[in-house]
Amino acid sequence: MQKFNSIEEILDFAIGEEQQAQAFYQRMADKMTNQAIRKMFVELVDQEKGHEARLKGIKKNPAHLPELRKVTDLKIADYSVDVTEDEIAGAAEPNVQKAYLLAMKKEKAAFRMYTDLAAAAEGPEFKHVLQALAQEEARHKLTLEIEYEDHYLAEN
Repeated sequence: MQKFNSIEEILDFAIGEEQQAQAFYQRMADKMTNQAIRKMFVELVDQEKGHEARLKGIKKNPAHLPELRKVTDLKIADYSVDVTEDEIAGAAEPNVQKAYLLAMKKEKAAFRMYTDLAAAAEGPEFKHVLQALAQEEARHKLTLEIEYEDHYLAEN
């Protein structure tokens, strides 16, 4: 478990995570031939860029810590098959349903990472920042779950 010594270290770590998420979603967008799905992944890139900018803003002025709010979890990713980025990126025609599932699982993993870090953090300000980051990832996952539900579960 990574240990942080300052809010600045937490924010630098989170900024790096947001940059990795941007790169992942851009790779997914680049592989999609369905323009609506491609657009969704490009929008996720933009959301991650917005989060990166917000984190950089908090880094400049830590007084702007985000408010903590509960986020609903539809748990769709909890009951789905495992899928890897290589499986999607390596396909000539990526399976869009699997791309959604992978994105949900990545957001869930990010949520768990920040939640675990918050549980291990010393000091209320560290916990608050990490809990807020966890909730941000939970909101991403919820957005993906709603889209997935609209496109795939409604058909069944």
